[in-house]
Amino acid sequence: MNQDELKRAAALAALAHVVRGAVVGVGTGSTVNHFIDGLATMRGEIAGAVSSSEASTQRLSALGIPVFALDEVESIPVYVDGADEIDGSFNMIKGGGGALTREKIVAAVAERFVCICDASKRVERLGHFPLPVEVVPMARAHVARQLAKLGGRVVERADFVTDNGNLILDVHDLTIDDPVALESEVDHIAGVVTNGLFARRGADVLLLATPQGVRSLARGD
Repeated sequence: MNQDELKRAAALAALAHVVRGAVVGVGTGSTVNHFIDGLATMRGEIAGAVSSSEASTQRLSALGIPVFALDEVESIPVYVDGADEIDGSFNMIKGGGGALTREKIVAAVAERFVCICDASKRVERLGHFPLPVEVVPMARAHVARQLAKLGGRVVERADFVTDNGNLILDVHDLTIDDPVALESEVDHIAGVVTNGLFARRGADVLLLATPQGVRSLARGD
């Protein structure tokens, strides 16, 4: 199986976690696109979706799945999203697609976070993938200087603006020994909206696609 086939396998496995009659939280990215396509086959069985990006909203709407604003729903039993990296404790780096802030908000509301990815995203320690940091434009230079003090090499994402009208700074070459502490430290830099570490609210379930099939792992296994 190639990587796209593995992504699709993980995505379709997540359909079993969707709560019938409820609103489902939907993330962003190439793996999630497969999930959205699969979700269309059961659109009559769900109330609709809350989306983490304009791109996912457009795809959901095109397939006839109602999309609600987060303020319109009382609860989200399950949130399904991918990861750029995930470690053995289910801490993640996310934001390769630039939707990290809305992803983090929907994940915070959801009762359960189901992460879907192929086996290449499983790592021993986070940090090989650059850490995305969403930044208010006027604070770009200040935030970049502060991030550099943490030992990272900071690169502004070229020709990219988030759905919130902000910039992304990608921090390369970080050594991430304590994801929870680093997530909090970066978030406390003035001008940072949020960063792509999902450690304070990591995944609850990992659906990991391998050539031998999709492994379903729960936090703490």
